[in-house]
Amino acid sequence: MEILKAIEQRHSIRSFQEKKVPKEVLIKLADAAQRAPSASNLQAWKFLFVTEDALREKVDFFSPGLSGKPPVILVICSDMEKALKKGGENSKIYGCMMDASMAAENLMLAALEYGLGTCAIKSYNDTAIRNILNIPEEYRIEALISIGYPKGEPRCPARPKAEDIAFFNTFEKE
Repeated sequence: MEILKAIEQRHSIRSFQEKKVPKEVLIKLADAAQRAPSASNLQAWKFLFVTEDALREKVDFFSPGLSGKPPVILVICSDMEKALKKGGENSKIYGCMMDASMAAENLMLAALEYGLGTCAIKSYNDTAIRNILNIPEEYRIEALISIGYPKGEPRCPARPKAEDIAFFNTFEKE
C-alpha cells in the first residue's frame, strides 16, 4: 500500500467483527511499531497485546474511551527507568510519550495492510489497567489501541484544508 493512500484511508474504528487477529500479524505490527523514530534512541517501549477474553473484558470495563469490543487491545508502555538512565529527566517525561505516539502511528498504518482497523485510546483508569495486567511501577502506560477487523464503515469527520492550517515563515493568526 502506498503510504499517502494509507494515511488517507486510516480512520478510527469503533466497531469490530468477532474475528481473532492472528498472533503472527500482531508480531508484525509490533515490528512496525518499533521501527518508529525514537528520541535519543531510547526505545523504551513495550507492546502488551491483550487477546484473552476475560482480560479484555476487564480492561474494557476500566477504559471508557474503548468501544466496539475489539478482539485485541494493545497497551503501549514505556520503561521510565531505562528512559531516565539513557536520556535523563526530559526523555523520561517527553521522549517516551513522543516515541509511543510515533510507534502507535506506525502500527496503526501497518494495520491497514492486514485489513485491520484501530483506534487510539487515552481515557482509561491507569491504576486498574496496571493491576489487571500486572504492569510494573517503573513502566508508564502511554496509550491503549483497539485492534480488529472493522465492522461497517467508519464515521469520518471532516478535516480542514491543508492550505488553511499550514503557514510559512511566520505564524498567521486568524
